[in-house]
Amino acid sequence: EPVPASAFIKKPKTKDVSAGSTAVFEAETEKMGIKVKWQQNGVELATSEKYVIKSEGNKHFLIINNVGKEDDATYAIIAGSSKVKFELKVTEPGKPEVPILPTEAQKEIPVDPIGIFVTRPQDGEVAIGGNITFTAVVASESLLKKPTAKWFKGKWMDLGSKVGKHLQLHESYDRTNKVYVFEMNIIDAKPTYAGGYRCEVATKDKFDSCNFTLVVHEAPATADLDIRSTFRRTTKTLDVAQLLKNEGKVESQPEVDVWEILRNAPASEYEKIAFQYGITDLRGMLKRLKRMKKEEKKSTSFQKRLDPAYQVDKGQKIKLVVELANPDEEVKWLKNGQEIQVSGRYIFESMGNKRILTINHCSLADDAAYQCVIGEEKTFTELFVREPPILITHALEDQVVTVGERVEFEAEVSEDGATVKWEKDGVELTREEAFKYRFKKDGKKHYLIINESTKEDNGHYKVKTNGGESVAELIVQEKKLEVYQSIADLTVKARDQAVFKCEVSDENVKGIWLKNGKEVIPNNRIKISHIGRIHKLTIDDVTPEDEADYSFVPQGFAYNLSAHLRFLEIKIDFVPRQEPPKIHLDCMSQTPDTIIVVAGNKLRLDVPISGDPVPEVIWQKINKVTRPHPQDKNFSPQKWSLLLKRLGAAALNHEGRVHIETYEDHCVFTIEGAEKEDEGIYRVAVKNPAGEDTANITVKVIDIPDPPEAPKITDVGEDNCIVQWQPPKYDGGQPILEL
Repeated sequence: EPVPASAFIKKPKTKDVSAGSTAVFEAETEKMGIKVKWQQNGVELATSEKYVIKSEGNKHFLIINNVGKEDDATYAIIAGSSKVKFELKVTEPGKPEVPILPTEAQKEIPVDPIGIFVTRPQDGEVAIGGNITFTAVVASESLLKKPTAKWFKGKWMDLGSKVGKHLQLHESYDRTNKVYVFEMNIIDAKPTYAGGYRCEVATKDKFDSCNFTLVVHEAPATADLDIRSTFRRTTKTLDVAQLLKNEGKVESQPEVDVWEILRNAPASEYEKIAFQYGITDLRGMLKRLKRMKKEEKKSTSFQKRLDPAYQVDKGQKIKLVVELANPDEEVKWLKNGQEIQVSGRYIFESMGNKRILTINHCSLADDAAYQCVIGEEKTFTELFVREPPILITHALEDQVVTVGERVEFEAEVSEDGATVKWEKDGVELTREEAFKYRFKKDGKKHYLIINESTKEDNGHYKVKTNGGESVAELIVQEKKLEVYQSIADLTVKARDQAVFKCEVSDENVKGIWLKNGKEVIPNNRIKISHIGRIHKLTIDDVTPEDEADYSFVPQGFAYNLSAHLRFLEIKIDFVPRQEPPKIHLDCMSQTPDTIIVVAGNKLRLDVPISGDPVPEVIWQKINKVTRPHPQDKNFSPQKWSLLLKRLGAAALNHEGRVHIETYEDHCVFTIEGAEKEDEGIYRVAVKNPAGEDTANITVKVIDIPDPPEAPKITDVGEDNCIVQWQPPKYDGGQPILEL
């Protein structure tokens, strides 16, 4: 049986391999048992220690061991009349081969005298399934910074985001010629790749661009073409297993006219219909349907006009048919106002008075308005190309989590950028619930994320496309809490402190304390604390009324940690250990300590203290004093202290701009927006039964000084006078400089 021309369903690809490594080429034939030949530069290869040739079913392999420079050649695999060529490029280890433009090619392509291109990408042609490379070369000597290149298709499509199986972008630097080389490789070209392209190169101070065109031809026919492949069914592949289940009965699905459904549906159903039938540009489709006019049936040139609209699945073919009143008339076919030329995809037929336009392998580029023109008379239609249904290639998986854990459902679909919908228990999840659910896309993968799960998230979650759906169940379990340390019974004497303490496994768990079944309310004597995994209940100065059963209940868990407090009454007086209070200032060496603040800023005095029991803190401001004159050298520190004793002090309260906070180990004094009147000496006093301590802090406020005193003229001469003035009464917090 002869081997068809399209014998290969997988072809070997050109590879770059470093010297000394192994190169493996793989091909797959359409049928099993087909014998193949491998060639190097047109010479058939035989199995040896260096070249290993083997076949497994319909898979065929060529393995080249210890690749050297002599293996850098053109190879081919032949099956019957089908021949596929590919290349092996050998580079030195660690030094990838840099494409250098040949000298002859530089002479053939003119150098651009104005832009920064040394050579621009040129127009190219390639057959369907073939490979082609476009190259741009940029001189580096006149550039201040390394250039960047961007490749575009049409006006706006940035190909940098389309890199993948069929498109590769490369850049390199040729140190010999001092040029940057940018390449765009198109692999396994398809008809939709044809069109205009643009290369833009930019650097810090220069920019240039170049347009070029790619033409994609039909693959050339061979003499040994299998005629059966011409009549091969192009509709969807039949599911044999499903046919067997249905006892071999194949039911054809009726063709659905989506556009007719849209035209007759209410506006509230548009989005649902668009999702079901895979319409991505719903707004554009509705505008085109609205523009379509009903043509009059009477016509002198057309017996039958085009239908108002046609639809076709992507990859299929469509026939647009009109019938003429005069079979000798000549017709023109237009697409978006431009005349269509005959090609492999556009076929014009004439059958009697019928004129037929056939469009093969329809792509999204064929989604347009078409016209058939005879003289001055026209009939027009809209062709809508429908993308194939989006299938779910990786289904959702059931998940079991505990409360508070993160949940991530993942599904993979057959196309990039597809639209999916998520449902929970049959109710669609929308963007309005984004605070609870987060939707994410990554190529073909779609994610539904719940950051902190709760019991309410239990249910069945579904992802839907216009071609399928997948369901998974989420089970949210209660957290498992471990008790590392439970509370213990206590026996406490009068005036002692009782501390109930427990430790659990989760530091985020909160809870409540109960006394004889009633919640404990904190006060000055009873304190409740939660630090990490440790929960404490502290009772100071225990009295007989505190004797009871105490328990701790973690929120959200069926736990109850209980203990008993027993009051022990002792008649012996007990004097607890006491420690006199102490004020700890870093700058106690200065007398008094001085703090400088700019007017309008916040003044904060943070003073460490100690003492047992915790001392009481009192803040005072000594009455405002008159600042001594800067020139008064007789004003000694002794006079200053004596003045303070005479003035006395005023207690400060918590009103207005002044805020006072007291803690066990420090106290804080704050003034919001310091003013000139806030200058002075502040005294902090701490006191407990064991003693007391005080400290003074001087606060200086730097502000705009007062103007100097009015000048006085004391002596006037013929051409001069003596002017004297006194310094300002308020110097702004800084001494007056004498020049």
